[in-house]
Amino acid sequence: MSNQEMLDTLRDTVVTQNINGCAEATQAALDAGLTAVEIINDGLSPGMKIVGDKFEAAEIYLPQIMMSAKAMNAAMELLLPVLEQEKGNTDGVGLAITYVQEGDIHDIGHRLVTTMLEANGFKIVDMGVDVPNEKVAEEVAKNKDKKLLLVGSALMTTSMLGQKDTVSMLVEEGLRDSVKIMFGGAPVSDAWIAEIGADATAENAADAARVALSLME
Repeated sequence: MSNQEMLDTLRDTVVTQNINGCAEATQAALDAGLTAVEIINDGLSPGMKIVGDKFEAAEIYLPQIMMSAKAMNAAMELLLPVLEQEKGNTDGVGLAITYVQEGDIHDIGHRLVTTMLEANGFKIVDMGVDVPNEKVAEEVAKNKDKKLLLVGSALMTTSMLGQKDTVSMLVEEGLRDSVKIMFGGAPVSDAWIAEIGADATAENAADAARVALSLME
């Protein structure tokens, strides 16, 4: 089986919610010499994009998304130790606070982005899902003297609106200049980022890591 065929198999196991198959395909890809980053970028991430697109089109629903997330988690259990070895000496990149906006519990993209940031040398504070802006501001305040990145996710238009309030709250509390802000999620666009005064967005998890690193330079 070629590398591309292995990656395609990985993608398909995520889309079809095949938990055991995803773990087996991940191990096979590692045994064949693929890196953990390749497996995430070119196998798992494309699968999650398909899952997200299907959800947006109402072709699948929350139970299916949760099963796809479990498949991804089975893969990540194998990949996280490998990522730790692959990332090498990347001390000092920064601290990334990651979370899903209040009112939103969709964490597939959030998990992928958090994993990719960690793989690229960021220390992580993962606040989880449905996080109120007050909690976000508290965490930023706690770490304001560090090289700091805030990464928020929202899959729904309604929860995306809360990102504007996040920025406003950080401005009001005098914290905006202490942190770079990235927002992501299906409804988030460059125009939205510019409108609310954030710093960046990204198309996918791999791109998010590249953008995050550039913001820290």
